[in-house]
Amino acid sequence: MRLLLVEDDENIADFIVKGFKEAGFAVDHVLTAEEGLQCAELVRYDVAVLDIMLPRMDGITLLQLLRKRTSNLPILILSAKQTVDERVLALQRGADDYLVKPFLFVELLARVQALVRRASGAGEATRYVCGDLTLDLLRHEVMRGGTRIDLQPRKFALLVCLLRNEGKIVSKTMILEQIWDFRFDPQTNVVDVLVCRLRNKIDRDFPVKLIHTLRGIGYVIKRPDQAT
Repeated sequence: MRLLLVEDDENIADFIVKGFKEAGFAVDHVLTAEEGLQCAELVRYDVAVLDIMLPRMDGITLLQLLRKRTSNLPILILSAKQTVDERVLALQRGADDYLVKPFLFVELLARVQALVRRASGAGEATRYVCGDLTLDLLRHEVMRGGTRIDLQPRKFALLVCLLRNEGKIVSKTMILEQIWDFRFDPQTNVVDVLVCRLRNKIDRDFPVKLIHTLRGIGYVIKRPDQAT
């Protein structure tokens, strides 16, 4: 999942970015509303988190401009303003949720995950099963054949991306968009390296391989009964 964060306090932003990356999100962080608007015009985001008090253009104005461009982007407002009037104004202008600073990251994460589930209609799965492999999003836990497999954030995010598209080809471009931020240089082989490292965790010690490469096209994860 890809998240846009517009926050001019770099200490708060670093805290948020670190937390969401550990939860498997790709995060694009910018300091101003103008930069946020530019990002939203170029990239398709699953959710946006906006501060209200920004230099020059404020977060409410950015919120309104984003709403003119898309009605279905989940948007959460972060603000130090605690009055009911401020919260009502943000919700009336198109925010889906409002969280007052200071906050616990675990609450921010839960609210963002709820917004993404709501936007997906039927609701996003929180547990995936592919053969003897299981992934639990809420516990951030991966098991295969009854053995727990510890994955670092990007490997976990890649596995989520593959499992969400089980049986379907996932291109390198799709993986880049889901896992790396907009500052990433796409001319490197990081996707191949990451897939190789995930295979070493998921497939190396098991006779049945789940992750498959389609040369020049992408990757696919398949249950044993889907393999051809």
